[in-house]
Amino acid sequence: MQSRQYYVYVMTNRSGMFYTGMTNNLERRMAEHKRGLSKFTHRYRITRLVYYETTSDVTSAITREKQIKPWRREKKLTLIRRMNPRLLDLSSEIE
Repeated sequence: MQSRQYYVYVMTNRSGMFYTGMTNNLERRMAEHKRGLSKFTHRYRITRLVYYETTSDVTSAITREKQIKPWRREKKLTLIRRMNPRLLDLSSEIE
């Protein structure tokens, strides 16, 4: 039996606003965000994936999303820059 993968991810826009989410299909979810199917990301034009991590445990993914969401901007930037120092759009890595 194949285990599922769950993703916790952070996206941003040109002005640097962050959105944190969780999904079991990162490629599909990024496509939904880029097509404007999420009200928040559509409203603020958040389309760049700058961070993601994976786990096979859904409870861990939910917990991690809830942990990251309330963090202050600087703490999120520290996390993101460990993986993506230039804040590049990582969407192409998952397509």
